[in-house]
Amino acid sequence: MPALLRQILSILGFIAFTHTAFAAPQPISESDTRAVAIQYTELALAIYSDAEKSGQALQDSINAFLAAPDQTSLIAAQNAWKTARKAYQQSEVFRFANPVVDDWEGKLNSWPLDEGLIDYVAGDYFYALGNIGGELNIIANTSLNIGSDVIDATKIDAELLRSLHELGGSAANVTTGYHAIEFLLWGQDLNGHKLGAGERPYTDYIGGDSCTNQHCDRRADYLRVVTALLVEDLHFMSQQWSPQTADNYRAELLAMKDEVILARMFYGIGSLSLGELGGERIKVSLEANSTEDEHDCFSDNTHWSHYYNGLGIQNLYLGKYRRLDGSVLTGPSLSSLVAKANPAVDKQTRQALNKTMTALTVLTNAAEAKEKPMKFDMMIAEGNKRGEEILSNILSALVDQTRSIEQAASAIGIDPNASGL
Repeated sequence: MPALLRQILSILGFIAFTHTAFAAPQPISESDTRAVAIQYTELALAIYSDAEKSGQALQDSINAFLAAPDQTSLIAAQNAWKTARKAYQQSEVFRFANPVVDDWEGKLNSWPLDEGLIDYVAGDYFYALGNIGGELNIIANTSLNIGSDVIDATKIDAELLRSLHELGGSAANVTTGYHAIEFLLWGQDLNGHKLGAGERPYTDYIGGDSCTNQHCDRRADYLRVVTALLVEDLHFMSQQWSPQTADNYRAELLAMKDEVILARMFYGIGSLSLGELGGERIKVSLEANSTEDEHDCFSDNTHWSHYYNGLGIQNLYLGKYRRLDGSVLTGPSLSSLVAKANPAVDKQTRQALNKTMTALTVLTNAAEAKEKPMKFDMMIAEGNKRGEEILSNILSALVDQTRSIEQAASAIGIDPNASGL
C-alpha cells in the first residue's frame, strides 16, 4: 500500500472513530450478512467476467488492426481499449480488500510508465531518475544491456515481457497491462496541458518501406503479445471468483467469518475512495500540476477512469452492477444491512455516494464537451481555476463519502481495520 494511502486512511480513520458518536449498532441476522457476502462474490464475478470479455473484444480489434493497419482500424482498436477500461475500473473496488487482486493488479494497471523502455520517444524525453530501463527500447533492440547482463530480446514473447515488467524493482518499468497497450495505440501525449492526446500514426505498424519510426514488425509483435497477456490475466481473475472453480479465492473468502468479509468490503471501498482515487490519482496530479501523474495519460481517457472508479464504489455499497450488455445484477447489499440498523446513516451514505457521482459527472461533461473540452491534463495546469474547482469538488465529495462509509460500517458494528489484511 502506498505511503500516501496509509497516511490518508490513518488520518481519516482517526477522525471517524474518535470524533463521531454513533447510536449502538442494531443486531443483524447471520442469514443477512451471509447473503451480502455471497453477493459480493457475485458482483466480482460479473465485473471481472465483463473485463475479460471486453479484453477479448480489444484483442479481436487489435488483431484486425494489425492484419490491415489503417486509420479506421486504429481508431476502432483505440475505442475498444476505452470500452475495456469501463469494467476494469469498476473492478478496482475489490483491489485493496483482497490480496489476490492487489498482488495481481500491477500486471494490468501499473502507471505511470517509462515509455522509453518500450518504444521510441520524443527527443526531450526524460526517464524516471535512476531507472535502468528507461532507455532500453525493447522494440528497437534485439539485445538489451542491463549492467553486466545481456538479455536476448530477439523474439518478443510473453516470457520476455513478463521478465522485464518492473525490471530492477522499478514501478516505472511497465511492460504489460492496459497502459503499455495504451502507449502502443496512442504514443506519447506531447501536448502538455493543451488539448490533444497521443497521435501515433497507424503507419507505425505497416511493414516494408511504408513503415514509420522503424521496427514496425517488432512493434506489431509487442502489441499482439501484450494484449494476449492482458486477456490471460483477466481470465485468471474471473476464475478466482467463479463458483465452478474449486479451491479458488472465492471459496477462500466465503470460508471466512461474515464480519471479516464485511470489514474487507468497507475497507476496500474506503481505500479506493480517499487514498487511491482521491489521493494518488487526483490530489497528487493537481498539487504537482503533473501530466506524468495522469492515469490514462496517452489517450486522455482519465476522466472516465475516475468516473468508473467512483461508480465501482457506489456499486458495491448498493450491491448492484450494470453489465456491459445492459443487464443489471442486484442483490443483498451493505446498504440493506445499514438501513436495517440505522436508516438515517444509510440515507446519508447513499447521498454522499450520489454527491461524488455528481461531481464526477461534472468532470466527464467538461472533458467530453463539444465546444472547448477540458481534459484532465488541462484541469491540472497551474492557474486553471475552473479545473481546480472541478477536481477540488470531487476531492471534497470523496472525503465526505469516506466519512459516511466509516459511519455506515460503525452502524452495523463493523471495524474496517479488522479485515485481517
